[in-house]
Amino acid sequence: MGLLLHAIVHPADIQDRDGGILLFATLFGMYPFLKILFADAGYQGPQFQKGLTKILPHLQTKIIKRSDQAKGFVVLPKRWLVERTFAWLNRCRRLAKDWENLNRKALAFLRLASIRLMLRKLCNPA
Repeated sequence: MGLLLHAIVHPADIQDRDGGILLFATLFGMYPFLKILFADAGYQGPQFQKGLTKILPHLQTKIIKRSDQAKGFVVLPKRWLVERTFAWLNRCRRLAKDWENLNRKALAFLRLASIRLMLRKLCNPA
């Protein structure tokens, strides 16, 4: 289970790559212990790398790519952690549909769902 450290809910017309820079820009050094960022191929490219280096120069980025020789479904290292966490969060009914009119409400329900998941893990560690 990945721990939700920080989140931003932004309009759909902002690309994930640009939203990622916005997210890291709002961290303000809250997590100096972060050393490596694992990201998928959507975050590769000089624009994201330049923006990230400007904001957090000590953070190393590792892009997890799918092999060109892979056929069908392939489990990618580290990527399944994120996808599994998204699946668990989508079990929460309020997050499964885009019902919220305000970004701050969507963010509040995302945080509540994350707290619920972490409490469940802490209470039932097996």
